[in-house]
Amino acid sequence: MNAMYVSQLSQLNRRQSLQIASVLVGGLLTSIVWAQTAVQVPVVSAQMKSVGVGFELDGVIQPVKQSTISSQASGRIATLTVKAGDKVKAGQVLATVDDRESQTGVQRSQAQMAQAQAELSNALANFNRTKELQAKGFVSKAALDTAESQFKSATAAKDQANAGAKQSALAQGFTRVTAPYDGWVLQTHAEAGDLAVPGKPLLTLYAPLPLRAVVQVPMSRASTATAAANAGAIEVKMPSLPTADGSNSPAQWIRPVSRSSVPTADAVSQTVEWRLELPTEAAKTLLPGQQVRVRFTVANSTSTNANTNKQANRMVVPSTAVLRRGELTALYVVSGDAFALKAVRLGADQGESGVEVLAGLDENDLVALDPVKAGLKGAKPIIQNSKPAAASVVAPAAK
Repeated sequence: MNAMYVSQLSQLNRRQSLQIASVLVGGLLTSIVWAQTAVQVPVVSAQMKSVGVGFELDGVIQPVKQSTISSQASGRIATLTVKAGDKVKAGQVLATVDDRESQTGVQRSQAQMAQAQAELSNALANFNRTKELQAKGFVSKAALDTAESQFKSATAAKDQANAGAKQSALAQGFTRVTAPYDGWVLQTHAEAGDLAVPGKPLLTLYAPLPLRAVVQVPMSRASTATAAANAGAIEVKMPSLPTADGSNSPAQWIRPVSRSSVPTADAVSQTVEWRLELPTEAAKTLLPGQQVRVRFTVANSTSTNANTNKQANRMVVPSTAVLRRGELTALYVVSGDAFALKAVRLGADQGESGVEVLAGLDENDLVALDPVKAGLKGAKPIIQNSKPAAASVVAPAAK
């Protein structure tokens, strides 16, 4: 009996030992798998860099082609076939004006044409008859001259009536207001039943392409803007667009295809207007009236004169490393073998060079290039043993 009890107790102990070992092995395997699948995030070293000096201003998108359409005929507006937001084609009828008066003018000119034609036929017959009689000596040379003069006068009257008929037909066409080019109706200024007179706006039309960014530059910065234009260093910031995964693509800076400034200053605001025509592909994502950011940058100079040196040292990090959540701008900085979130104050966007960090970051701090992955639990930085180069990505060693 005692031997049987000892045997059962021994089997129970072995079973419990196996269960404990299984739990330990499972935990070890889980730890190994977790370590192997932990998110690894490349980092970049925050360094001081020499960047160009300039300024940024808010601009507004405007269509290059925008027209205020008016009627060339007077009368009541019979129909207005479009409204704000409608797409139109060149030659499409936008509005019609009551044409009863113009139709009366056409009928009058047609009657005058018929009268002039009859008088011309009569004058021609009289001239031919007088010419024959004068050849036979029955009438004097003066009578022939009179008949010829009447014929020429009738011919001129016919030409005048013909011109009047063309003018009446043209006036009849003015009662139909058509689109001068393909575009969109921006705004209507009248309704059916209103009185149309030459010069009174009926609607505003614009072409969706090309577009331009218009920015007002203060006179105090006019010379810097001109220097940036001469160096081809004017850029427009394109807004970020939603991607397929629901996030927003990073904003891009593009250069205009042409640029010009109005050679006068506004007397009230003391600003100069700059017009920057945008590339067609970039303009397709914008709408007139949309606000954009415009940057004027003076390229780096090698001058050693403090008054003329156009370069400055700024701490710069890639724009993709910045985490934006509402009013918060932050960076994930390496802390030990993990990441810590640091709030920062940003300066000017330097395009391909990155964005300036004015406060919240120390030189040589390692910053995560992907803030989304760095925010995941267990995210690990990819760090080399050697000191990273300035503003270069710290990549893993070759396997």
